[in-house]
Amino acid sequence: MKRILLCILCIPAFSVLQAQELVYKPKNPAFGGDTFNYQWLLSSAESQNKFTEETSSGRDQRSDLERFTESLNNQLLSQISRTLFTEQFGNEGLQEGTYTFGTLFIEIFPSGEGLVINILDTSTGDQSQVVIPN
Repeated sequence: MKRILLCILCIPAFSVLQAQELVYKPKNPAFGGDTFNYQWLLSSAESQNKFTEETSSGRDQRSDLERFTESLNNQLLSQISRTLFTEQFGNEGLQEGTYTFGTLFIEIFPSGEGLVINILDTSTGDQSQVVIPN
């Protein structure tokens, strides 16, 4: 009797447990999902974003006087460096050898790639290399 009752109760349960085809549909429109989800996904991502974008850069906040002063300084430094370059290397340009400008140690030598210029800042240890192709 108990077996019959158990079988009667289990038959509807087995009919519900039939296999179904699983279909995956992505939500993100970038991966084939519905395009109407775009605004919802964007607003959801923006609400979770903890970073804030800076509205203005430091360059825009400078006055005309500050920009003029910086431009003038750049031109003066450029003129000084041209004068130093001419005094050190002459009108012929770069020559092989080693040179010192304050804390900068410059070594110039030819190689298979072209003229190599090694620059070493002796105060900080920073190095740079410039290769001028033949």
